[in-house]
Amino acid sequence: MADTYDLIVLGSGPGGYVAAIRAAQLGLKVAIVERENLGGICLNWGCIPTKALLRSAEILHYAQHAQDYGLKLAGKIEADLAAVVTRSRGVAKQLNQGVTHLMKKNKITVHMGVGTMTGPTSMTVKSDKGEEQLSAKHVILALGARARDLPFAPADGKRIWTYRHAMTPAEMPTKLLVIGSGAIGIEFASFYNDMGAEVTVVEMLDRIVPVEDSEVSAFLEKSLTKQGIKIMTGAGVDSIAASGSGIKAQIKGKDGKVGSHDFSHCIVAVGIVPNTENVGIDTLVEMDRGFIQIDPYGRTKSKGLWAIGDCTPGPWLAHKASHEGVTAAEAIAQDLGNKEVHPHVLDRANIPGCTYCHPQVASVGMTEAKAKEAGHEVKVGKFPFIGNGKAIALGETEGFIKTVVDSKTGELLGAHMIGAEVTELIQGYVVGKTAELIDEDYARTIFPHPTLSEMMHESILAADGRVLHM
Repeated sequence: MADTYDLIVLGSGPGGYVAAIRAAQLGLKVAIVERENLGGICLNWGCIPTKALLRSAEILHYAQHAQDYGLKLAGKIEADLAAVVTRSRGVAKQLNQGVTHLMKKNKITVHMGVGTMTGPTSMTVKSDKGEEQLSAKHVILALGARARDLPFAPADGKRIWTYRHAMTPAEMPTKLLVIGSGAIGIEFASFYNDMGAEVTVVEMLDRIVPVEDSEVSAFLEKSLTKQGIKIMTGAGVDSIAASGSGIKAQIKGKDGKVGSHDFSHCIVAVGIVPNTENVGIDTLVEMDRGFIQIDPYGRTKSKGLWAIGDCTPGPWLAHKASHEGVTAAEAIAQDLGNKEVHPHVLDRANIPGCTYCHPQVASVGMTEAKAKEAGHEVKVGKFPFIGNGKAIALGETEGFIKTVVDSKTGELLGAHMIGAEVTELIQGYVVGKTAELIDEDYARTIFPHPTLSEMMHESILAADGRVLHM
């Protein structure tokens, strides 16, 4: 006899475990199936442990610049990579245990093993203990994704790394090549540069962090270059040859010329591949380039089968997956007769993006260029960190906040930030966009002083020609 549930969630990342919790809150009998670690990639090998690494690099950076704050250090501050990694893994373990606790608290049954679908709402789970048969009224696929390999140079964990290898390195790189300048590539470039490696970033497009506003990209490139990172845009890696002592990369520059470069290690950060193979779903769902196609609530073409997170179309972000998980869980509860729940679909225009390099980058909505392409008449406001009292007191005067507003309606179309703690500030604009606030709403809002958030106010005022401190 198969174990039966109202809902089974296959995958326990930030989409899967959140969906399970929300469904349990709504009174459903829920199980979750996980093949590796509760919390998925994000908690164990992605978002959280990388932030722990970056925090160590940040502390090292401040210690090395203690004199800028009127402080003297008794001895030389040095990075202990092994200790930094150990701390990062400890943070991941703590959060993994936290998810385990949440499963117990919400009475969610956990099946550890490899799940394979045998129908839209049934599966087998194989583990060291044997094989189980599970069935449910509904199933959510939260399969996640993995790093994409270069076809001519698959990661070996020794010289050629994915993000996973870069988080638990056996040795400190001396000369590091980072291929790709999205959030993952830039964060590791920033981390290893702060830790003392000589870093080169290669990006095939004409600017780094290419999804961001062009002014942010230009500012970040200038800042990272000043920190000692070599950046090659409009460039590509033609080949990589790894040996026991390092790698040799053939890199084609924007001038079309190919040069040979030596590095100790390489991090490949050129995108992701959804984990949709060998799960038994080929005939159950529609896929485009491996990503499961869904409706706004997460439904697939098979009744009772849903999908969320990185195995569905992007952007591939943990908070997007969690939001989708809640939406799907609520829609399932509604389908099962709960008339008091009202699921809300994802608004892609209001999904924030964050990059935790130094300086940080954060954004939401359309860039200035995209807004104009969409036919908006726009007014743009910018305010620099150097004009903010709190930023000056913190010694963090590098960066700016830029807002893009519709000239006719006052609608906030987009916000783009670079500087200290902007990943914490961006939510102020996300809430505003979600609530459909206009520029005048922000102008009339009282922002506390002294705070970095005052720059958000000033940027909106600048768009209307009313800036106060510049």
